[in-house]
Amino acid sequence: MNIPEELKYTKDHEWVRAEGEILTIGITDFAQSELGDIVYVEVDTLDETLEAEEVFGTVEAVKTVSDLFLPVAGEVIEFNEALEDEPEKVNDDPYGEGWMIKLKCIDTSELNELLSAEDYKTLIGA
Repeated sequence: MNIPEELKYTKDHEWVRAEGEILTIGITDFAQSELGDIVYVEVDTLDETLEAEEVFGTVEAVKTVSDLFLPVAGEVIEFNEALEDEPEKVNDDPYGEGWMIKLKCIDTSELNELLSAEDYKTLIGA
């Protein structure tokens, strides 16, 4: 199970890479493996400002649809449009080409409330 140490995680299986106030967000390797083959990613919250834990989109796998939850409050400033044609990138490279959104964070101190890689490993029993 791939759980990069430099990222932050949520109990809902999203990961966060912070570069100042700009955050890149996707779902974890664990989440994509549990979902199975991903066939569609929908994000209809582009240019919207949302609170932490609000739904920012959905990911559809062969057998299920799951909501995607925002780890911290902010404005959704970018969607990974490559996922429209190749949603399988989430399965193949969840922490790289399979990222989902970029978020302009309102309060970066909220990142301190997210899980470390070690905490996330404990959560999933890895």
